Amino acid sequence: HRPTNDRGRGHAPPWVAAMTCCCGWAKLLAPQPAPRKSTVESVDSLERLRKGSWTSPLPSPHLQCSAEPEGLDLDYEWLLDMVDVDNAASRFDRVVDMDAAHGVHIEGARHFLTEQLYSYPGSLPRALTLSERERVLRVLQPTATFEMLNRIPAELVEAKSQEGQKLRRKLLAGATIVFFTAGYAGKRFIYERAMQLGVKSVIIEHPDSWAKSLVDEGIIAKFIPIDMSQDADAVFQQSLDAIRALGQDPLTLDADACVTFCELSVPVVARLCEVLGLPGHRPEAVDKARDKHRTRAEMRQAGLPTPKNMLITAPEQLPEAEQTVGFPAVIKPISGAASLGVKKVSSSEELRHGYAEVVAELSKLVVTSGALAQDDGSGKGIRAEKAMDCTILLEQYLDGGEVDVDVVMSGGEWRYAAVTDNGPTLEPYFNETWAVCPSLLPSKQQKELKDLAVETLKCLGFTEGVFHVECKYTSHGPQLIEVNARMGGGQVHETNERVWGVDLVEETLFAAAGIPCRPFIATKDPPGGGVAYCDINAEVSGTLQNLDFLVSLQQQEGIVWAKPYVKAGTKVVGPQDGLPTWIAEIVVQRRSAKEALAYLHKIQAEIKPEIH
Repeated sequence: HRPTNDRGRGHAPPWVAAMTCCCGWAKLLAPQPAPRKSTVESVDSLERLRKGSWTSPLPSPHLQCSAEPEGLDLDYEWLLDMVDVDNAASRFDRVVDMDAAHGVHIEGARHFLTEQLYSYPGSLPRALTLSERERVLRVLQPTATFEMLNRIPAELVEAKSQEGQKLRRKLLAGATIVFFTAGYAGKRFIYERAMQLGVKSVIIEHPDSWAKSLVDEGIIAKFIPIDMSQDADAVFQQSLDAIRALGQDPLTLDADACVTFCELSVPVVARLCEVLGLPGHRPEAVDKARDKHRTRAEMRQAGLPTPKNMLITAPEQLPEAEQTVGFPAVIKPISGAASLGVKKVSSSEELRHGYAEVVAELSKLVVTSGALAQDDGSGKGIRAEKAMDCTILLEQYLDGGEVDVDVVMSGGEWRYAAVTDNGPTLEPYFNETWAVCPSLLPSKQQKELKDLAVETLKCLGFTEGVFHVECKYTSHGPQLIEVNARMGGGQVHETNERVWGVDLVEETLFAAAGIPCRPFIATKDPPGGGVAYCDINAEVSGTLQNLDFLVSLQQQEGIVWAKPYVKAGTKVVGPQDGLPTWIAEIVVQRRSAKEALAYLHKIQAEIKPEIH
């Protein structure tokens, strides 16, 4: 007999049970007949019966897994015996109109992206109630991906093996996935990877986004232009309508998932998924993670370690904050990214000056393609000063080394957690200097950091997905810095893939489509040795004369890449005058983490960008 779950059915993804409380798809679909016996090779014939016609004209390299240990004998022939579904029918033929009930209108609403940065959640819809979520799922057809999952025994699709990963990729192939905002052009690799996996990618972005050219290049199936200068309510509603309309487009048909790799877009995607009945984070969990003050409150309630902190909404509160938190302390915006607007203060005078400086610094930032960035003078992006909200968090300074914990969660439990050490930051602005993976910390400390990251995610209400959690191991044990409910940016993807063979883009897409995540690592030791990387910061203010120091580096053995962030002739800022400018990034790989870090330090000592 075919193995079943506790409802006598095939595999029902955990997100369905969480959203439906036994009242949604997992209860509405009738039990399916037992599968027929077949051979393991039949997985190669697995196809979804309802899918769009778009295929990329570009060749996709063969997707490899690590060597397979002796394991499961898999049967897949019966997967092709699915119920016949009308290929033209949209799962949104019957739509629940929750919009009027949960829409929130704010007078004088701001630009969408700056609103998400400074007055989050702004005019975004409130989260649905439990009964509203159940009602949404009751009237919607299941996604094509879920129809396939429902016919597969859980132990097959959840197998932590080469064959299990192959099956999960097969389930993902042909899925239509909507990416809300594309991010900066450096995120292009995400959409190339999705194309390699057979995903029909649809990008929703501002009309002038760099990503629109990906259609002509054969990397994505569709680009949907939406004016991001509107308020959040308008952007949300137009995106919702556009996603629903995909079911009538023969190129794509209905969306199987909606996802983002951009911090400011995470709250929007959570709400879109909820209304569309798609897998995704609960909006309440995202809201708690985005607000650092609320994160601390949830952790305190769960009995997790939390530093002293206080919110500051006006300069008059600075004396009270000083008494509450003490010195040294750190000023940081309650939402943000990449350490922008973060500064250490050690006295009353530094607090007053630092607060004014951070508020002024934030007003000079720009929001571009869903991401927060320093203004490079190009005129691109939306200036944030008119939307400025002076809500700042003053928090007890945490000593010790910083780390990143990249976590993959599935079924409410962590399935992968890798620690990357960060070098000392350039205080008082906390600019990162270097990082190395795997961590060189003692295994006991690494376990404590992983436990804190996972328990924090759980207390915030997360159960599925890829997360980038920043922590410190202090003289009093592990402490949280912040939670990012998305894959980390910068070198995070490259590092995890090279060191552990785990593709965080792939795992993000699995989670978004409701496919269980079980990253497969063939050996206990990191198969890729060690990777170290650094950002070259400007040490003084002036004009960058050239980038000659990168040319010779790019030819050296062990250099993964050496890329500039700015062009020659750019005016840069050193730490004595403000937040230092990032000039370039360097990534190296060696046989071990120690060797990689030593090699990186040697390069750092030799590099002297010419600034006058």
